[in-house]
Amino acid sequence: MKYYEELVAMGCFMKNELVNLTGSEAAAASLVYSYLRKGYIERLRRDLYATISIETKQPICNRFQIAAQLADDACLSYHSAFEYYGYANQVYYNVYVSSKHRFREFSYNSITYHRVSQASETIQTVVINKVTVTSPEQTVVDSINNFEQIGGLEEVLRCIMLVPFLSAEKLLSALTSYHSGFLYQKVGYLLEALNNTLGLPESFFEECKKYLSNSKKYLSSEHKGYVLHDGWLLFAPKSINELLDKGVTDYDAI
Repeated sequence: MKYYEELVAMGCFMKNELVNLTGSEAAAASLVYSYLRKGYIERLRRDLYATISIETKQPICNRFQIAAQLADDACLSYHSAFEYYGYANQVYYNVYVSSKHRFREFSYNSITYHRVSQASETIQTVVINKVTVTSPEQTVVDSINNFEQIGGLEEVLRCIMLVPFLSAEKLLSALTSYHSGFLYQKVGYLLEALNNTLGLPESFFEECKKYLSNSKKYLSSEHKGYVLHDGWLLFAPKSINELLDKGVTDYDAI
């Protein structure tokens, strides 16, 4: 059981961390071989391991802690960031990790870990319990930008409605790094529709409108029943509340 307590404290660890712990490559390799056979650790992917609880026979680390180990700049993003903050209605079996370093998608304990490339030049992050996660404002902007691929519009909106506070300044900073007038258009329209709970200042929406082009656009590729919202030059659902109510009805009917 040598080093087991240290591995429990680490929860999830890379091979190089084990080398530092044991003092040599050979000792680390021997420990991995022995502890894999005894069921004290499990291999998640190459050079990445999880410590297994002797009592429960389950990994000590959670899916977010595993995600944090996937790259030096690994950052929880999109729906996974909402989940980590506790702002999600649903728990996904996918974990989204933003990183400049490529890694192959893999699954462990029925959870699939996806690398997603960050479209913006810079991202706002915070570190909570040693896990790096996009800031609430960055998460909102990223998720609106990519809602058709990650989560869907209704789920993204429901997550946003659970966020207790958003900084207009940080939202604009996140928007600026995308260099996309269309994104200002989408974010402005959607957050204005939810502003009875968000309480963003009117100056935020005025700033978003400065980046609108003269062309009318559709909020999404699926646009049946969309109407034009003149103030945003955007074809979108007639009412966000009706869209959310419909989502609840459809979900309850399943």
